[in-house]
Amino acid sequence: QVQLVESGGGRVQPGASLRISCALSHENYAMGWFRQAPGKEREFVAHISWAGFRIDYEDSVKGRFTISIDGARKMVYLQMNSLKPEDTAVYYCAASLIGTSRIPTDYAFWGQGTQVTVSA
Repeated sequence: QVQLVESGGGRVQPGASLRISCALSHENYAMGWFRQAPGKEREFVAHISWAGFRIDYEDSVKGRFTISIDGARKMVYLQMNSLKPEDTAVYYCAASLIGTSRIPTDYAFWGQGTQVTVSA
């Protein structure tokens, strides 16, 4: 059973930066970040292959967010810059056995989530 643990969430002001992390118990998975705001469905944010390729972002975060991976440490990161109130959500990392995808159901393993709140 793959375990994922997110950390680094918090409350920041609009325009600020935040880096959230995901620690994995196993390696060699395609990784994704998703988020879920209150009353909304879980949505894709970014994905990356274990080798650090096949990177993709949801349109609203392109140019502001950066996904990265440290395979040796089994860590995945999401650097978030120029944060906006609409980025407020619980952020989840997820691991896929079948490759990178924008579809949540393609990911077999999920972390517990970390809250990111962007508010003045």
